[in-house]
Amino acid sequence: MSRRTAGWVAWSLCGLTLVGIACAVVLAVANSYAFQDLIFLLTETSAVLVGGLIASRQPRNPVGWIIIGHALCFTLGEFGRQYAIYGVLTDPGSLPLAGAMASPAYWAWFPGLMLVTAFLPLYFPDGHLISRRWRPVAWLALLVTAYSTAFAVVRPSGDETRGFPNPLGIESLGDLGTLSRVFEVVLPVSWVLVGLLSVASLVVRFLRARGVERQQVEWVAYAAMFFIFWAVLAQPLQNIHPLAVVDEILFVASLQCLWIATGVAVLRYRLYDVDLVVNRALVYTVLTTLLVIIYFVAVAAFQMVLRPLPGDESQLAVVASTLAIAAVFNPLRIRMQELIDRRFYHRKYDARKTLETFSHKLREETDLDRLGGELVSAVQETMQPQHASLWLRPTDEPGWPRTGGGDV
Repeated sequence: MSRRTAGWVAWSLCGLTLVGIACAVVLAVANSYAFQDLIFLLTETSAVLVGGLIASRQPRNPVGWIIIGHALCFTLGEFGRQYAIYGVLTDPGSLPLAGAMASPAYWAWFPGLMLVTAFLPLYFPDGHLISRRWRPVAWLALLVTAYSTAFAVVRPSGDETRGFPNPLGIESLGDLGTLSRVFEVVLPVSWVLVGLLSVASLVVRFLRARGVERQQVEWVAYAAMFFIFWAVLAQPLQNIHPLAVVDEILFVASLQCLWIATGVAVLRYRLYDVDLVVNRALVYTVLTTLLVIIYFVAVAAFQMVLRPLPGDESQLAVVASTLAIAAVFNPLRIRMQELIDRRFYHRKYDARKTLETFSHKLREETDLDRLGGELVSAVQETMQPQHASLWLRPTDEPGWPRTGGGDV
């Protein structure tokens, strides 16, 4: 697959996931669904954007595709649940194939969970296992994913869609109470065990790594351990009713920490060579959010100020707010860029400030020897060479160079 084709596929899946998230939220509002049960969709938005960036720039590295697959599975599960609830319970018969769409809500979570729990720690960051010794863990993760998904496809329980039964469920399995309970115990234990082994491989990779790779792995290793910590506590917390909310909070927090850690690794340590794209995306995302807030605040403020005047104060407030946004856009963009560069690109930011300072001195300095020293100092700070010298040709002795500005 060429890089261009991979980019098209990655961003198409990213767009499909974002559309699914938006549709799930709209249906959930119509279904009067609890807001706290949808917070995890924010983490999936972060995940699919990070995965799309990585997969489009490094298509041969499975890490980006793993993240996209996770976000797509979780989104499909929630969209299928809300679609089925609306088409069967909220407004019966209003949506086609509503009963069939309940199926992903039963099984889509398992491959999505295994992708982030097992496969991401195993293959992060270079897309390869540490060594052949970890192949059994990868095969075990694949086996757990297969049998957990297969069992979820045919289980008859109706818990996922408020009592609506699984359309692909086999009712006879409900009569096998012991077998069903065994699977309910084996499933969480098996994926937590595989997750612990996978995170152990990430810790080993961190201990063996040196330099930049060690910095790349460090953030994600901590976040992955936090996620597995939630997985270990999830079952006990679910069984204690007052702590069920704590379980939801830990799940969302641990998952979001994982994507934030990946984003930090991309931004601070040039992981996957997408730091420039992420930098611009982060700048304009923050900028857009601030401009939207400023716009609505300005509209409300101008309406209050212009209310005593005759005429339509709403139109005047909109026009004035638009002009205000146009006036603050560029200064605010520059300020946001400086904040992002200072936070994540220390070396580049310091180098740029050094060059700006030197340019200012170049316009005002008249002493050639002092200017030579400033030039050597600027080169040392920005390029950081082992040795820097400035040679100038004297005007009185053509052909004979003399050293000016000093050596470093």
